Amino acid sequence: MGDATTYDAERANSAPITPRPASVAPTPPMAHTPQIVSLPPSQFHSPSLTRSPLLTPGGTVRKTPRTRTPFFMTPLGSPLRKVIKLTKLDPEDAWLPITESRNGNAFYAAYHTLCSGIGFQALVLPVAFTVLGWAWGIICLTLGFIWQLYTLYLLVQLHENPETGIRYSRYLQLANATFGERLTTWLAAFPIAYLSGGTCVALIVIGGSTSKLFYQTLCGDPCTSKPLTNVEWYLVFTCAAVVLSQLPNMNSIAGVSLVGSLTAVGYCTAIWAVSVSQGRLPNVSYNPVRAGTETARAFDVLNALGIIAFAFRGHNLILEIQATMPSDEKHPSSVPMWRGVKVSYTIVAMCLFPLAIGGYWAYGHLIPQTGILSALLGLHSQDVSRPVLGFISLFVIINAVSSFQIYGMPMFDDMESQYTRKFKKPCPWWLRAIIRALFGFMSFFFAVALPFLGSVAGLIGGISLPVTLAYPSFMWLKMKKPKKYSPMWWLNWTLGLLGMALSGILIAAGIYVVVDNGIQFAFFKPQ
Repeated sequence: MGDATTYDAERANSAPITPRPASVAPTPPMAHTPQIVSLPPSQFHSPSLTRSPLLTPGGTVRKTPRTRTPFFMTPLGSPLRKVIKLTKLDPEDAWLPITESRNGNAFYAAYHTLCSGIGFQALVLPVAFTVLGWAWGIICLTLGFIWQLYTLYLLVQLHENPETGIRYSRYLQLANATFGERLTTWLAAFPIAYLSGGTCVALIVIGGSTSKLFYQTLCGDPCTSKPLTNVEWYLVFTCAAVVLSQLPNMNSIAGVSLVGSLTAVGYCTAIWAVSVSQGRLPNVSYNPVRAGTETARAFDVLNALGIIAFAFRGHNLILEIQATMPSDEKHPSSVPMWRGVKVSYTIVAMCLFPLAIGGYWAYGHLIPQTGILSALLGLHSQDVSRPVLGFISLFVIINAVSSFQIYGMPMFDDMESQYTRKFKKPCPWWLRAIIRALFGFMSFFFAVALPFLGSVAGLIGGISLPVTLAYPSFMWLKMKKPKKYSPMWWLNWTLGLLGMALSGILIAAGIYVVVDNGIQFAFFKPQ
């Protein structure tokens, strides 16, 4: 009797499904690959990584597709059923500014990546050439560009995991999945906070100082009778940045990033073009500058390598930018993201290489430590027309305000997640405005109170360097698990260990510079 029952059940289960009438459209079968799921920051400390809502490109929750397969025939423990069941419980990811809007595309990715990938750090590149010389300067810059582009590619590919259905929408989430919660706190939490918050502080200093220069350039001598102080210019810049920061989410600042990208390309191109057009300075030498002792020479070389490494930025924002795009198993977000990255970094290369090579050709060993913009203003202020200098300064200011928005977005996201995690609802508009204003004026406070932070920038930069050059390789090894001793296995281990070694050496060099030169603790006295 039992055998007959089993046989009848098997026949029923294997029998073909009764065809539907032609007027009824057949329901598509259920996909076997789980939908890509985003990981909200509120679950950074949660054992479950698949709780956020399935969002369609339109921003609505994706309904479970109907199937003609009987319910009891689908295993309840299948990955797709787990994902669908759990993601209906926690809509927090749709409440936070990074993942609030999922209608991004390759153009938005290009705007954000270019705006975050090029900035004031590039203006110091010719200084590295004064130590490395022509040959080694170009070689190191080329190798550094290829290296950071490769690690950026790894991050784009690691953003989503089709096997588990997880989207790592923030760098810290991917680091936590790779290194574990405790190790991530030690290795990545401070560097990520510095690369976001510290960059915003630096942008206030750059933007405020350039605003003062722009005002003096346009007005000339009559405006110097009662000029605003540096602190007042910092405050003017901060107010403009805070007003612009009220845009709600990452996709809403795509136009801001576009303007920031255009101004960055504009002032980088204008600076090197004007410098080259003025010709080489008299008595320019291209012989590498050598310090007196062997130790000092070694640290000068390390400092030059650090300048090149720090010129490439924005890796801490790549996952956040990619999180603004829709994604599913047939159209993963990595495709348009990488398309946008290729376009943006082609433009980055077209800016950085002429800036470094043209600046070194024009000024040689005479270029000041503060970079090519200081050289242009200090050595050609009487030769270049005032409108040209004014436009260059204006572009620097606009780029700084625009960059403040994208670098501040992860901080806004983290601060708002504290509220959503506790109260289980999105931040009201008035609280969001207060949070962003609070962050902006806290950055202003640090810019004014700690003006000596630039003296330890090399030390802190060495600590943050693995975020760009080392951690992505280790993440790839852990998440993708390439075959042992395969080319990808060797490549990523080599780059990861080399990045960590370079970070350690730069930290040692930063400590040496601090001990050798000392730090002038001039609180609340910005220069």
